[in-house]
Amino acid sequence: MAEQALQVAIDGPASAGKSTVAKLVAKRFGYIYVDTGAMYRAVTYWAMTHQVPLADDDAVAKMMGSLTISFKPGEPDQLVFANDEDITAAIRQPDVTNNVSTIAALPKVRALLTDHQRQIAAAGGVVMDGRDIGSTVLPKAEVKIFLVASAAERAKRRYAENITKGINTPLAQLQAEIELRDHKDSTRKVSPLTQAADAVLVDTTPMSIEEVVAAIAAIIKKQSSTI
Repeated sequence: MAEQALQVAIDGPASAGKSTVAKLVAKRFGYIYVDTGAMYRAVTYWAMTHQVPLADDDAVAKMMGSLTISFKPGEPDQLVFANDEDITAAIRQPDVTNNVSTIAALPKVRALLTDHQRQIAAAGGVVMDGRDIGSTVLPKAEVKIFLVASAAERAKRRYAENITKGINTPLAQLQAEIELRDHKDSTRKVSPLTQAADAVLVDTTPMSIEEVVAAIAAIIKKQSSTI
């Protein structure tokens, strides 16, 4: 009997390796990868470039009425578009990174993006990563993973990633920014960062990317064989 295509939710704090791992897991199973973080970054970038107040929920939600976020295949990462503009690199710049938590805390913005994410995941065969996928966006997902790593380790990973992109932010500053994002994400009123009760905790601090992917793949295979 063929294995069922599942909804896989991968949550965790900033720079825990969610996106990297989610892409590889999706590729291994032939699933669709949905980068919800990129969607919030796209809204943040669009609001910043169009002078929309980032804390104004109504204004940002209104702006989203004329914003279409889409993904296209790319190497090594998939490309992110806002309408017809390639914003793949722009949304990873420090100014967007340091403001995305403000956008992510807006109730109307979250409702609009959550609805879109649920439509994408409805048919299954999807790996979606974010802060509240297992707890809010896909509460009935068959596989829920909560990735964590120490703030120091996450700062090292972000530093290495930034260097490859020509961004040279001091390591200590990155760790401080990550800790601040953790606080903002876990204490916001709407859909805070939290581990779903039925999610499997995976501490990636001592693990390689390959080891994390293998661990999650094993969980997916086990779950798909029991449904």
